[in-house]
Amino acid sequence: MTKICIYGAGGIGGFLAVALAKAGADVSVIARGPHLAAIQKNSLTLEKDGTRETVHLKASADPADLGPQDYVIIGLKAHSVPPIVQQFAPLLHDDTAVVSAVNGVPWWYFHKANTGTSLDENWVETVDPAGAQWNFFGPERAIGCVVYPACEISEPGVILHKSGDRFSLGEPDGERSERAVLLSDLMRAGGLKAPVKPRIRDEIWIKLWGNCSFNPISALTGASLDLIGNDPACHAVVSAMMEECRNVGLALGAKFNVSLERRIDGAANIIGHKPSTRQDVELGRPMELDGLMVSVQELARKLNIATPTLDAVGALVRLQGDVLGLYARRPEIEKLIASPT
Repeated sequence: MTKICIYGAGGIGGFLAVALAKAGADVSVIARGPHLAAIQKNSLTLEKDGTRETVHLKASADPADLGPQDYVIIGLKAHSVPPIVQQFAPLLHDDTAVVSAVNGVPWWYFHKANTGTSLDENWVETVDPAGAQWNFFGPERAIGCVVYPACEISEPGVILHKSGDRFSLGEPDGERSERAVLLSDLMRAGGLKAPVKPRIRDEIWIKLWGNCSFNPISALTGASLDLIGNDPACHAVVSAMMEECRNVGLALGAKFNVSLERRIDGAANIIGHKPSTRQDVELGRPMELDGLMVSVQELARKLNIATPTLDAVGALVRLQGDVLGLYARRPEIEKLIASPT
């Protein structure tokens, strides 16, 4: 039986845990606090389309309780992983695959990327300070994952599914590997859409396109996606930010198979939804900025690509996070992404 540990059983991690358990995998989760206590007592429940489904699985705050796994799926926010990489050690054997189900530029991005730049086979500092994940996990473990569903913890031990069921998977080199196909098969058996994509980085950029623009503007204004996209002045700012982001992606070989306006319209048609970075502000949680925005600025600097709108909005939202105590600005990163003179 395939052993899978979900490290971080929040909305997305919990949704995956239920699906994979239904598929027959040996699933365990790392959680904490009241959520962990509820899972240990009552198991994990998914509420979807007005119905509830409960699965029984192992849950702990200590990876040592769970032992080596075939797959470790990371459901934490990207910035929270580098400081705790050593905690993953008990979950790894020689062939354990690591799947980061997170938003933004992933830590393994330049492994076998063949961009023809000096970035190849190097980590992204804003996402992976000092190469913590690159050096501990090793990029050869990585399977890419682009997350589309929206889910949340509605109460301890209960995951509320709000929309979406797709998780695109892909090897860094584009190979249709046995391990990627096996994980895809399990996810599909659990009721999810899980295509194995030969160009997973293209999907990373399409999602990042919206995250790097709508997220910080919503964080600053408190506005939902539809209000931002349908306000003419904000629409212009979003468009400029996305154009700059696309220039970076194109320089790295990404293909954008959706027009900029269609991507904006897709977000603007979601009524009343505030993206995760604004939710961080309202809930007093650390703001997810580095993977979604600052990483694009870092790559732009290294590729000598101007990003004036991203820089201006980024300066404002990082200061907002600093003032609210929700984002720790690092001097080395501020220097790295400083506008060229």
